[in-house]
Amino acid sequence: MTAPGENFKINGDRLWDTLMEMAKIGPGVAGGNNRQTLTDEDAEGRALFQTWCKAAGCTMGLDTMGNMFATRPGTDPDALPVYVGSHLDTQPTGGKYDGVLGVLGGLELIRSLNDLNVKTKHPIVVTNWTNEEGTRFAPAMLASGVFIGMHTQDWAYDRKDADGKSFGDELKRIGWKGDEEVGARKMHAFFELHIEQGPILEAEGKDIGVVTHGQGLWWLECTVTGKDAHTGSTPMNMRVNAGLGMARMTEAAHQIAMAHQPHAVGAVGHCDVFPNSRNVIPGKVVFTVDFRSPDLAKLTSMREQYEVKAKAIADELGLGLTIESSGHFDPVTFDEGCVTAVRDAAERLGLSHMDLVSGAGHDACWINQVAPTAMVMCPCVDGLSHNEAEEITKDWAAAAANVLLHAVAETAEIVG
Repeated sequence: MTAPGENFKINGDRLWDTLMEMAKIGPGVAGGNNRQTLTDEDAEGRALFQTWCKAAGCTMGLDTMGNMFATRPGTDPDALPVYVGSHLDTQPTGGKYDGVLGVLGGLELIRSLNDLNVKTKHPIVVTNWTNEEGTRFAPAMLASGVFIGMHTQDWAYDRKDADGKSFGDELKRIGWKGDEEVGARKMHAFFELHIEQGPILEAEGKDIGVVTHGQGLWWLECTVTGKDAHTGSTPMNMRVNAGLGMARMTEAAHQIAMAHQPHAVGAVGHCDVFPNSRNVIPGKVVFTVDFRSPDLAKLTSMREQYEVKAKAIADELGLGLTIESSGHFDPVTFDEGCVTAVRDAAERLGLSHMDLVSGAGHDACWINQVAPTAMVMCPCVDGLSHNEAEEITKDWAAAAANVLLHAVAETAEIVG
């Protein structure tokens, strides 16, 4: 394979302008974005991305999970494509860069190859994975999970949002359900560019994160049942308080994660309280515990300990309890060859870099099971993400996109 030269770079201004243009779709209330999956805003963002891809000479594929695949042909029709991408959907109070940088960085890669008249042996495909965030329809990384066979498509179609609307119905409603069989595509390699979503790169003064591993995850959905009762007239010793049970179980999740240090985290991030009235003792609470670790033994231990501790708390307070998994993947070790391509690209471009373990889940974590995969990360201000105040600089975006360009072009084999 021929390595591209150090002057082989993307157009940083064009990338930034593209990011800002996409951010106009589904604006948030505080400067970020609310472009949740399978909403009208998601459909509008997809249409803009498709328009840009076609203008760059790409053909667009669309599978039955709504995953988008923009293909730049290679010189060898039999060569498997190199895939690159991330997601365009956001959190309800999301930033302008989480996921979006990876998709539009891939688009800029294609545009730059066109500008430079560079051909590759392998086709290059820019991907927008459906429902990476998992906010509206749990679990996260849903469509890439179906792509690799982790979930069935029927199960995914039946996922419901808070209003009872199904994934399958909403995908059809917004007009982005394709005919292509999900998972039929074969990959030579996959690269995902993403903001770090953590503070390490900025704190260490590094330009690039070379992601070697990804944390494993358990999402445990806990349903605690007690008895609705008046807060003013029910004696303390006669209450069956589901809210109190959740409070103690939340503390238990924190204690268990702390007991598994280092390289383990846990918290309750989502809860629904019923009937959610200020003068009614909660009769039911549904909440999700999020445990993560790059160490499978620790991840397994945290789940097991939590289930025992939560049941003990429920029994002590006379509460009912069910715990179900609403999301899981084992820790990930990314492909050594792809990781080396990323590291070598940063070196070639004179960019400071360091190895990272991704604290968040990404579509790359699933795709790693079916194709050689790696990730490139850039810093984000104060490590803030899943927040409308999420911020990166134009220079950070350009540097990371240049690393992506080099790693992908080298892997796709430059011709000539």
